[in-house]
Amino acid sequence: MKILLTGSNGFIGRNLAEKLCVDYKVEAPGRMELDLTDEQAVETYLDRNNFDIIIHAANASNTRNADITRYRLLDGNLRMFFNLERCSELYGRMYYFGSGAEYDMRHYVPGMKEGYFGMHVPEDPYGLSKYAMAKTSEKSRNIYDLCLFGVYGKYEEYERRFISNAICRVLTGRDITIRKNVYFDYLWIDDLCEIMRWFLEHEPKRKRYNVCRGSKIDLYSLAKIVKKLLHADCGIQVKEPGWKPEYSGNNQRLLQEMGSFIFTGYEESIQRLCCYYKTNMHLIDVNRI
Repeated sequence: MKILLTGSNGFIGRNLAEKLCVDYKVEAPGRMELDLTDEQAVETYLDRNNFDIIIHAANASNTRNADITRYRLLDGNLRMFFNLERCSELYGRMYYFGSGAEYDMRHYVPGMKEGYFGMHVPEDPYGLSKYAMAKTSEKSRNIYDLCLFGVYGKYEEYERRFISNAICRVLTGRDITIRKNVYFDYLWIDDLCEIMRWFLEHEPKRKRYNVCRGSKIDLYSLAKIVKKLLHADCGIQVKEPGWKPEYSGNNQRLLQEMGSFIFTGYEESIQRLCCYYKTNMHLIDVNRI
């Protein structure tokens, strides 16, 4: 099986590259090798390589690049996706990572099912880009939307992603900070990699799957787990009272098709993440947390 993995320098792509290259032939070109925004370059590359599967993990976002405009974010995500989509006859299947944002952040409800998609059109450019991709994949022959909610693990943006940020703050002698508490549906990156293996080996029956844990946990509870595992006596500061809208998905469609799947527990996965940061303290920029 020959696989093209895009976005291999990003959080999810980098983890997938490490895990999948052990058992599969994975091509993971950087931007200098393949510019996904260049229509002709994409077509030429795909025509030359005859990939069985594409995992499209490249993503334009404003997380680390705060200067990116709304237009550039929308344009970047759509241009990369549609340059791959227009060449769908040149590969077997394409999986791309959607987002709970495609359900529209203004109208989140707890445990969103795949059928909730389309009830609202997102206003934000990131959600709108994912919405447009999902609309296209619904009608495609061989393109599948793997809709993610919260994913955590090594290589994530520790400056902004809560679990890694909490660990880094504790390790550098700071309190854990929460802007406003919220229930999240968090998925450990290693679990995502294992689920991705299933999609490589099976042709799915549907076009959209919520790839999530299917259960919720709030940020304050996660902060207490971090404190416990690091034996810390730091504070947990919640800046605003109340709760933000819950961000969680229903994963029954995924589990019914996959069969049973045992998700890694929060304490076990966060313990592994703590060990990663302890051995890579030099990577933590204290001015960014």
